[in-house]
This record gives sequence, structure tokens and C-alpha cells, in this order.
Amino acid sequence: MNERLHSVLAQRGVSPESLAEACEVDPKTVGRWLGGRVPHPRHRFRAAQHLRVEETFLWPALLSNAGQPAVGLDIELVGTYQNRASVPRDTWLSLLKGAQEQISVLVFSGTFFAQSNPHVAKMLAERAAEGVQIRLCFGRSNGQAAAIRGREEGIGDTLAAKIRASLTYYRPLLSEAGCQIRLHDTTLYTSLFRYDDQLLVNPHVWGQPASANPLLHLKRVDATGWFDNYAQSFEAVWANARSWTPDQEGTSSRGQD
Repeated sequence: MNERLHSVLAQRGVSPESLAEACEVDPKTVGRWLGGRVPHPRHRFRAAQHLRVEETFLWPALLSNAGQPAVGLDIELVGTYQNRASVPRDTWLSLLKGAQEQISVLVFSGTFFAQSNPHVAKMLAERAAEGVQIRLCFGRSNGQAAAIRGREEGIGDTLAAKIRASLTYYRPLLSEAGCQIRLHDTTLYTSLFRYDDQLLVNPHVWGQPASANPLLHLKRVDATGWFDNYAQSFEAVWANARSWTPDQEGTSSRGQD
């Protein structure tokens, strides 16, 4: 599957049929491109021009054919979005449904995660029942990091209120085996959403809400790329976060597995 082509089509709001028309090919041909086939040069040029990306981004194997190594960070980057709000809802749902080993989330409030999918807790519980490890890490509403971030964004105590509101969606998961929820009080440079070997990375720009900031879609290739660096940062925050106890939010002892 050409995940980059899938991602760019979704990001640009272009259907496979529209791309086929622009490239003057049959829609079934575009279907084969989505399945991994590399188009003829003239079609690659038209597709890249229509989607406003480089040919080598959509088909990185071309770099190898040109004598350049198509490995490392270039391959890890599946897609980019101008901001997190532009990531299609179907992308979030398909990643959640497709995870087989783990779903790990690191945010301050993550209100959009539940508001865009009112059944998120039920779906996470179902994934856990099938053996997927669920780890959700939110900011402490009464922590120093959330207070600082609220001031920087100019929203005061609103972030703390958003954290408390967001957590109410996940209360049913506390009794589910395989689900863990913790609270952190660390400076959050990046929100992370991991689904097995795929990772959505949402860097934070000072003074702006996370939803307005760019998002990178990474797929793990090896232990030397971006993916593992971000994954390790999640583990570091998780190890020092505290288990969420609703009656004593942010004051329970540090969680241990």
C-alpha cells in the first residue's frame, strides 16, 4: 500500500476518481497506484503536480533508482498536515481500529480525541479486550505545566477545565483490563498518538493551541529515526506520570506496571 499517496489524497481532499481524471487514466489504475504500483513517468509527473508534492515524496523508491539511498527519515515520513485539525476523522478511526499491539496517547487535554469520536472509550475498551495495550497520558489539571501552558496560550484556567472535562470520557476504562490512564506534569513539547508502528506527531508552537500546529505521520523503519526518538520520549513521560484516581486527581502515587 502506498500510504503516502493515501495520506496526501485525504489531506488535499482529492478523490481517487478526481486524480484519475487529472492524470487521464482509468480509476482502476489509480487504485493500483494506491496498492503500491509505481506509475509511468508522465503519470507520476501529473499526479505530483495535481497534488502539489514532489514525485519522490509519493514514490521514494525513485531515489534508489537515481542512485540515492531511499532509507531513513525520508521513508519514515508517511505524510504531513498543515495542522492537526485537518487530519481526516477517518484517519484517526482507521488507525485506532487497525492497532494490534498498542495504542499510546500523550496530550494535555486531548478533548478533540473524544469529541470527534463520542464512542472512543467503548472502542478503546474493545481494542483492549482483543489484547491491545491502551495507555493514555493526560496533563494534571492542577499541575504547574498545565498552568504555564494555559498562560502561554492566553486561556488561563481553561486548559485545566478542559483536562477535567476530557477525563470524564475515559472513566469507564479504569475498570478495563489492559487500559491504563496516567497524569503527567511535564513540559509538553509534542502531543503523540501511537498505533503500533505508526505515530502521529503534533509539535507545539509557543502560544498556540495544539490543534493549530502541524502534524507529522511517521511509520517506524528502524531504531535510528524520528519514530523511536518520539516513542522514547513518550516512555520517559509515562514512567514518571501518576495513575489517575478520579477522586484524587493528580495526587495519587506514581503508577507502576
